[in-house]
Amino acid sequence: MISFKGYALALFGILIVVVVFLPGAYAPDYQKFITQHYDNPKSSVGKNYCNTMMQRRGMTRPECKEVNTFIHGSKKKIIAVCGKGGEPYGAGLRRSKSKFSVTTCKHTGGSKRPPCKYRENSSQRFIIVRCAGGKPVHYDEGHI
Repeated sequence: MISFKGYALALFGILIVVVVFLPGAYAPDYQKFITQHYDNPKSSVGKNYCNTMMQRRGMTRPECKEVNTFIHGSKKKIIAVCGKGGEPYGAGLRRSKSKFSVTTCKHTGGSKRPPCKYRENSSQRFIIVRCAGGKPVHYDEGHI
């Protein structure tokens, strides 16, 4: 029979393994972040940038994603927001210290079923992300 001390020690050991050795477990979320939000340099796809990019990146099936922002900055600078290039912002978020060129695509309404139509807005602004394992895994669209 395991004592309480032994049980607590085993639990602590498992916690250490999760925190220290599994930061890479967030890699799929980082890859999804890159697929959905990274476009540098901005792709030259003609006048329907948002319609084309949202479809290319798989955000129009099975339904139209309501809002998505593409960041036109280097991966290195985007990742830096999770470190010295960013500062704490709210609950678990990081705000970039410098502005990025971004394009936000907003669904124009109507049905959420394809075909999806988007309106685009390009600007320079600070980005807000959630980080895991030292890399961005979520773009906060609530702070556009």
